[in-house]
Amino acid sequence: MGGRARILLVDDRSQNLVALEAILSSLDQVIVPVRSGKQALAKLAADDFAVVLLDVMMPGMDGFETAHRIRRGPRNADVPIIFLTAANIRPDSTFRGYRAGGVDYLAKPFDPWVLTAKVSVFVSLYLKRLTATERLSRQVAAIETALAALAGIPAVSKDPDAEEALTKLLRRVGELRDALGDTVPGDTG
Repeated sequence: MGGRARILLVDDRSQNLVALEAILSSLDQVIVPVRSGKQALAKLAADDFAVVLLDVMMPGMDGFETAHRIRRGPRNADVPIIFLTAANIRPDSTFRGYRAGGVDYLAKPFDPWVLTAKVSVFVSLYLKRLTATERLSRQVAAIETALAALAGIPAVSKDPDAEEALTKLLRRVGELRDALGDTVPGDTG
């Protein structure tokens, strides 16, 4: 992992992507710029992200539709989405952004320090969750090792009650492992 998270930038204008990368470079994270909602969905299907910065006005699939599709996807459905848009927006656009699953909505031009601070919070939360999940995963692995050793003891394998209890415990630990597998963010380094 290396303590780095992925940040997805989605904007159809390359100069906006360059500016966002420059603003966020001080966070020392993995910044992934894309120029369409379709490209964003492909990246989100392949990797885990700490946060998505999503332009509202894009040709083809706009930011709102992209956000709806992110929320329906199997991976990153809970990723924080910060909408970025031009200042001359309709008042109902902000509410539409929140309904689409956005956690924040910033009008351009925005304060770079504010954007960096907001993104930093989501990166920090992501990395803390990842660290806690990895710690729990290591503990589950230790339990699995102990159960395997227990299964190898002749007295346990010859006692039907002990063997049944061990089988149930192994199944429950397997369920926990499966649940962890569903929540562990992928390698982001």
